[in-house]
Amino acid sequence: MAMTVHCDIVSAEEEIFSGLIEFVSVTGSLGDLGVYPGHAPLLSELKPGPVELRKQGGEQEIFYVSGGFIEVQPHKVSVLADVALRAGDINEAAAEEAKKHAEHVMADKSTELDYSRATAQLAEAAAQLRTIQQIRKKMGK
Repeated sequence: MAMTVHCDIVSAEEEIFSGLIEFVSVTGSLGDLGVYPGHAPLLSELKPGPVELRKQGGEQEIFYVSGGFIEVQPHKVSVLADVALRAGDINEAAAEEAKKHAEHVMADKSTELDYSRATAQLAEAAAQLRTIQQIRKKMGK
């Protein structure tokens, strides 16, 4: 039996996962980060993107977070995010539309405020689409 650690993924609205995992992979502010049971304690900022879990028994599940933090303690991993979704709940058409809209606003550069907001929206939409692509790759589609 593989070693496990308890993991919680929590958004501002709800807890979307709580259970034992063998591994978690996230995109931290300094790059990709993988955590196995027994990992050294740490706190890291997360970039928008996929959170991949290998649950107890080997089943994989992918979530999307809009950014946030990961805290690793000896017996617990916590992922705290403003927005957290099961990857299957992401609306691909809406993410594509948000990406196109953000690219259009960025090309216009009418005001600095709009440009800043568009940059953040583009990053979030691109991260959602990356998460969808990761699921397809894992499923062999």
